[in-house]
Amino acid sequence: MTFHYLESAADPRVSDYTQLTDVHLRKLREPAEGMYIAESSRVLRRALAAGHRPRSFFLAEKWLPDLADIFEQYPDVPAYIGSAGLLEEITGFHLHRGAMAAMHRPAPVPLPELLSGARRVAVLEDIVDHTNVGAIFRSAAALGVDAVLVSPRCGDPLYRRSVRVSMGTVFQVPWARLESWPGDLAVLRDQGFTVAAMELTGDAVDLDDLAARNPERLALVLGTEGAGMSAETLAAVDLAVKIPMRAGVDSLNVAAASAVAFWELRPRA
Repeated sequence: MTFHYLESAADPRVSDYTQLTDVHLRKLREPAEGMYIAESSRVLRRALAAGHRPRSFFLAEKWLPDLADIFEQYPDVPAYIGSAGLLEEITGFHLHRGAMAAMHRPAPVPLPELLSGARRVAVLEDIVDHTNVGAIFRSAAALGVDAVLVSPRCGDPLYRRSVRVSMGTVFQVPWARLESWPGDLAVLRDQGFTVAAMELTGDAVDLDDLAARNPERLALVLGTEGAGMSAETLAAVDLAVKIPMRAGVDSLNVAAASAVAFWELRPRA
């Protein structure tokens, strides 16, 4: 394999890695260019194990031995090597988790295919914090959620912070971005899903009550961090569900709440 040693931060060959700290720019640019960034050697390996294709590798020389097997598998993919200072100048932050890679973004999975055979689906409405998105995916992977759907304005599950917080589990859980919101909830209902909103409303049922019903197919909608669920979405679901709270606490962080709900609402035989 040919390694390319960088001498300038202005090298056009590493444009995929520039301005990684500019969230607004990257969340627009990466989907438009059909790519995403896998940050850290562990995440990179999980992306490759999921069948995702690398565009290039980007790392300091000291990490070469750790990824020798990867480079052998992808001899035609360029690997760009630079000093720690030069890599930081390019990316905007200190790279200390091993290698990075620019990856080809996989093709979207059609919604009917995604829902086929699924019993538990999470739906994220306008959750814009990428840390929360990544944490929800990690819980979904660990606790048996079959698919995740995200609303048009939801944060990108393949943004590097989402991927990193998920520890690469975002590659394990099939997901799709909905185009019509909340209209696409009707697709779930047509497929036989009970659609429940995780929201504190006057008529919300307790989480354990819904778990006792054990719906054959259940879609759980989680709302945005600040304002919560939109009125339009609440009007489109079958019911609202809440986690009973103690000591005057009225809610949990959305990522923490998702983990509790995914566990409690897991399918019973």
